[in-house]
Amino acid sequence: MARSHKKAIAFLASAAPVAISARAELVDRYGDVPLHDAEVIVALGGDGFMLETLHASQSLDTPVYGMNCGTVGFLMNAYAEDRLEERLAVAGEEVLNPLMMRATTVTGEVHEALAINEVSLLRAGPQAVRLRISVDGRVRLEELVCDGALVATPAGSTAYNYSAHGPILPIGADVLALTAMAAFRPRRWRGALLPKSARVRFDVLDPAKRPVMADADAQSVRDVISVEIRSEPDIRHRLLFDPGHGLEERLIREQFF
Repeated sequence: MARSHKKAIAFLASAAPVAISARAELVDRYGDVPLHDAEVIVALGGDGFMLETLHASQSLDTPVYGMNCGTVGFLMNAYAEDRLEERLAVAGEEVLNPLMMRATTVTGEVHEALAINEVSLLRAGPQAVRLRISVDGRVRLEELVCDGALVATPAGSTAYNYSAHGPILPIGADVLALTAMAAFRPRRWRGALLPKSARVRFDVLDPAKRPVMADADAQSVRDVISVEIRSEPDIRHRLLFDPGHGLEERLIREQFF
């Protein structure tokens, strides 16, 4: 039987002691190369660290294989030190496109950030916020009074979006979820499913009295007056999963708990 190709691996670990210890064991067994020389990146940590790794490596087009050394580990594979090269050889690949957030503040500053899971707008004071929602340049909701709202990708639909009672989206679906958090008016508004190509704009209607912050995968901007969100098809994040444990299976499994 032909031996599997020995890949050049870059091991990255979160700051958690268990992840640091795991990295030392794996580097001792399989070696380690600089990030730019790697054929595959192995990320050791939880989902938050996976997002950090994907953002840090987005210019490299190098696949990332996560091993769970955190808590939930939705984007990760099970941790094991043995047979890593064999697991990498048979892993399936999922390609994710992030969202681009363009947020404008009350002082006129413009901030751009990418989000793999979701872009969210959240109240930054004691009162509910007032948002106007436009899709592809057309106003769809004149006023949403709520604690916040978000736009989620299929990969992020089981995260904050699901906690806010948004829908779980199949990983191959070319749609985005627009979900409100604690909507007060319209009281029964349940959000919307939008084409992946949609351009969503939120305008903050009363920023002085009801301040809003915007967040793209933990990259936060305070005191925003408008936020524009669109999918970014030119950026590809390549994730590797063990056979039978890809994102499609995980998304389906989440709905039957």
